[in-house]
Amino acid sequence: MIKKLLLSGYCCLVALISVAQHEISLYTGPIPNSKQSDVKEIKRPDQSVSNVVQPTLTVFLPPKKKATGTAVIVCPGGGYETLVMKREGFDMAEAFTKLGVAAFVMKYRLPNAKTMIDPAIGPLQDAQQALKIIRQRAAEWGVDPKRIGIMGFSAGGHLAATAGTHFQKPVIDNPEAINLRPDFMILIYPVISLSADIGSAKNRKNLLGESPKPEQIQLYSNELHVDKATPPTFLTHAGDDSKVPVKNSLVFYEALQQNGVPADLHVYQKGEHGFGKTPMFDEWFGRIHQWMKDASLLTP
Repeated sequence: MIKKLLLSGYCCLVALISVAQHEISLYTGPIPNSKQSDVKEIKRPDQSVSNVVQPTLTVFLPPKKKATGTAVIVCPGGGYETLVMKREGFDMAEAFTKLGVAAFVMKYRLPNAKTMIDPAIGPLQDAQQALKIIRQRAAEWGVDPKRIGIMGFSAGGHLAATAGTHFQKPVIDNPEAINLRPDFMILIYPVISLSADIGSAKNRKNLLGESPKPEQIQLYSNELHVDKATPPTFLTHAGDDSKVPVKNSLVFYEALQQNGVPADLHVYQKGEHGFGKTPMFDEWFGRIHQWMKDASLLTP
């Protein structure tokens, strides 16, 4: 009986440590585009955060025997005013490690004139820095530098899509000319456009301010910046989404198609907004699993 208990305890311990995880700072020196302020980060019991001033990556590594070499940066949503770190971050990372994929949950800066010189570029700076760091440390983490993707939910989907359509114009220092292009994108009920007709007014205001100029709206409406170099993309959305209209995913998919970029789109009749880690999870994450498998992203 004692042996059985010891064996059971050992198995539980192995299960707990099978996924190595730790948090690292995105920047080792001064944070670009930042200014001194008395703003303090807010952490809530549900693990959501706001007022991010020190951006980080939480690193989730699969067991070495299961590792595929593929990695994904996970950008939680929250309307560019908070970050849903658990449901749209850590839970996703754990799901990816079960597939042998290394996951990096990004706690990125949210636009704030009190903490940033140019609030609009802050999130993109952090996304580009994450891509840069992971490629620099790829060997350390067992990652193939040519198989690093980015995933985003809602506003995090907008950030991921921005990283995938604006990589040719770095907003960080990159003297080594490290590739800042994600190798693939996974966009979950994403904000794509900031236009008045299909864009989210809340996200537009939080990212660009009360009265953005037309050229700013155009710059961050990502369906307008798709070209043949845009990474292959997986999209999913609910047709009854009342916060971020499904047309965001539709126009992005159409732009990808027009430019010959491999893309997969799944629209569910019902699901509303924020169906991330819900009973629907097995369905839509299963489709991601198959998409990655078909793209040879799950073979070492």
